[in-house]
Amino acid sequence: MLLVDVAAVSAEVGATSSRLAKTSLIADLLTRTKDPHAVAVVVSWLSGELPQRQIGVGWAALRSLPGPAAAPSLTVTGVDALFSEIGAVAGKGSQARRAELVAGLFAAATSAEQTFLRRLLTGELRQGALLGVMADAVAKATALPAADVRRAAMLAGDLPAVAAAALTGEESALAQFTLQVGRPVGPMLAHTANGVSDALHKLRGAVVFEAKLDGARVQIHRNGADVSVYTRSLDDVTARLPEVVEAALAWPVDAVIADAEAIALRPDGRPHRFQVTASRFGRSVDIAAARAAQPLSVFVFDLLHLDGADLLGRSTVDRAAALATVIPAAQRVDRLVTADADEAQRFLDATLRAGHEGVMAKAAEAPYEAGRRGAAWLKVKPVHTLDLVVLAVEWGNGRRRGKLSNIHLGARDPGSGDFVMLGKTFKGMTDAMLDWQTARFLELAEGPTDGYVVTVRPEQVVEIAFDGVQTSTRYPGGMALRFARVLRYRDDKSPAEADTIDIVRAFHEPG
Repeated sequence: MLLVDVAAVSAEVGATSSRLAKTSLIADLLTRTKDPHAVAVVVSWLSGELPQRQIGVGWAALRSLPGPAAAPSLTVTGVDALFSEIGAVAGKGSQARRAELVAGLFAAATSAEQTFLRRLLTGELRQGALLGVMADAVAKATALPAADVRRAAMLAGDLPAVAAAALTGEESALAQFTLQVGRPVGPMLAHTANGVSDALHKLRGAVVFEAKLDGARVQIHRNGADVSVYTRSLDDVTARLPEVVEAALAWPVDAVIADAEAIALRPDGRPHRFQVTASRFGRSVDIAAARAAQPLSVFVFDLLHLDGADLLGRSTVDRAAALATVIPAAQRVDRLVTADADEAQRFLDATLRAGHEGVMAKAAEAPYEAGRRGAAWLKVKPVHTLDLVVLAVEWGNGRRRGKLSNIHLGARDPGSGDFVMLGKTFKGMTDAMLDWQTARFLELAEGPTDGYVVTVRPEQVVEIAFDGVQTSTRYPGGMALRFARVLRYRDDKSPAEADTIDIVRAFHEPG
């Protein structure tokens, strides 16, 4: 299959808001993709992911690229193989070699293909083709029940592999995907509640509240003396987390799959900044030295399997009871079961005072819906806000084509009078807001407006909600906002009234 076919469907999917239309477009493409490997690659790409995860190519490597090719020639399998080659480049001269391979790829790509590749490589291929849509598309392309495809995907933790099996195998091809200790499972995800009262209203009855730690979510598999540890994105990080492995080996079990948080704690038991925990997951980290400097602790909050019994279908309270029989109290998250809003609020307040993110609220009778963002789990945490200045805007794609969408955010530096970039966001924008900001930022444009990024005069203040501030080498201030989203534009504030970089640092280095 040619890359141009995938790029065309990607653009069409991004241009429609209809879930049925997205599903049909992708299903039609999949039925035309005969090679099993190509099927898996296409599903991965249209989900916004690379099969290789990371290949060392980001915005910096894509700033200066050759012009597009006149005619399409690139194939899906050929580009995938080139991505693997780029990711494998290492050693002296690797940066130049990687740049050479990237330039060669883009020189052979048409304009539409270049747009698709740029967005895929920078993680900005946002077209609404997420797990649910992709699973439905696979089901439509194969005439298999959508529920069977979703279950296979959640148990395999690998929708591309499920898609390849479903499109190229027998009717029973999905039967091979079962819960297995040692094979990572897509984690259950949560929606957001506005507070504990909102969570109690939505979940009704007694609700299980758990401390939400600002650590790194890990899935721990133990089968006898063999332990594997996976990240939320199902990457194997066993070798990087020896403390987690040792903790799992001490549990009185033979086989277990546990959902947990790995977190770096201060001597007083309060959490370090998330970035301290995250630094332990880097590929080039000296594990022994890092562990000696800052060991990790593990806190388990759920069990999916225990000594031959799958627990996915059991209720939250039943799984919690099973967890308590094998996981030491010191390695379990704090938990409260209540239907009382005041009691739940006190639990949230105590959790926040301890330095944690907030709480999770879980329906007491809910099963574990692996790989899904179920309504039975809700996260409750305080929202931080900053008034920042827009420094530049990027033209949107898909439904946002022709609109100025992704805004670059800056905090005021009172010393120099300049603004320090802290990241960018496209989240939280309504259609009306997109129309308004397109007109507004075209008025403020300082240079050409026909490129991908439009630089604007730093005059517009925007109120941004965010979950935290993390260390980042990508931006001049050495920091970036976590999960930034637009709340509103502040026409009542001038840039001189925007929040300063010092205020941002206070979030970055609390206390």
